[in-house]
Amino acid sequence: MPTALTELSAHPIVQAPMAGGASCPELAAAVGAAGGLGFLAAGYKTADGMRQEIERLRGMTGRPFGVNLFMPQPALAEDAAVDAYRERLAGEADRYGTTLGDPRGATDDDYEAKLALLREDPVPVVSFTFGCPTAETVDSLTRVGTCTVVTVTTAAEARDAQEAGADAVCVQGTEAGGHQGTHRDDPQRDGNGAGVGLLTLIAEVREAVRLPVIAAGGLMRGAQIAAVLAAGAVAAQLGTAFLACPESGAHPLHKQALTDPLYARTELTRAFSGRPARGLANRFLREHGPYAPAAYPALHHLTSPVRKAAAQAGDPQAMSLWAGQGHRLARQLPAAELVAVLAAELAAARAPSAPAPSTPAGTAGPGPFGSAS
Repeated sequence: MPTALTELSAHPIVQAPMAGGASCPELAAAVGAAGGLGFLAAGYKTADGMRQEIERLRGMTGRPFGVNLFMPQPALAEDAAVDAYRERLAGEADRYGTTLGDPRGATDDDYEAKLALLREDPVPVVSFTFGCPTAETVDSLTRVGTCTVVTVTTAAEARDAQEAGADAVCVQGTEAGGHQGTHRDDPQRDGNGAGVGLLTLIAEVREAVRLPVIAAGGLMRGAQIAAVLAAGAVAAQLGTAFLACPESGAHPLHKQALTDPLYARTELTRAFSGRPARGLANRFLREHGPYAPAAYPALHHLTSPVRKAAAQAGDPQAMSLWAGQGHRLARQLPAAELVAVLAAELAAARAPSAPAPSTPAGTAGPGPFGSAS
């Protein structure tokens, strides 16, 4: 049987798997060494690329870690809408001296090959995004000792995860940066009222299922972690908070933009990938977001060369600057120090009469975070 999720780290702090390079082995290793649970993001990588990152991480640390997989997506259905968006983006390709990508790229993200590797060479935790794995898939990972987590954005999705036999759910509030992990991409959910806030969603999910809850969405401070634990979560998952760390593989322009006054807000957009994702409101998002069709991963493939060329040109206005609503609270601390600061803030929030802690550094002591939940 898999090791209980709460026994894998000293603190109830999970570093979110951020696809695209941010969640690299260096970041996961530093978080794990400090007493959190580090994660690798296998999304947009080949199975062999995932394997190489796992090997690198194991060479850096013996601490438990997780790997996140993207569920396969439906084949592209509306060619006309994608073709129209491609025409709209022709000027962007010219601006950055590149060409647009082929929107008819793979939709399965090498899913089955990655699963096969994770069965042959198990890791402590595997999480899933953009859907729910089958009961057979979950069972195959359980048999090799892996704990399974399914990202959910509604109580109904949490019930599906429980029925599939998942060990836990990662409850993602609408405040979260990056892609919304909905199981079915429904354009009717778009708009300012899309999604449910994290605290409300935790309550809804806890009434719907018996599974442990990892809370994700806009969390940047230890007091916020205390709030979601008080609401019934067993751990908090933070992405944007770790994005600014020196170990993060995010582009330097992305890290700088998190606290740049030029970027006053975040928005949910389909502009870069065809799926709703929260990012800093830059020029590309504002100009093209209203016209982007619901076509993931077609638009991800289509815009990839432009995003890369913009980064090479030093222009963040056409980069996908994924960030949660708390991005202005980002701290450019080494990952181990950030985990220690968050843990100290969490302890202070749970004992408000105690003196405020000084900024600590170093690694955390032993002990399961479940004992503090």
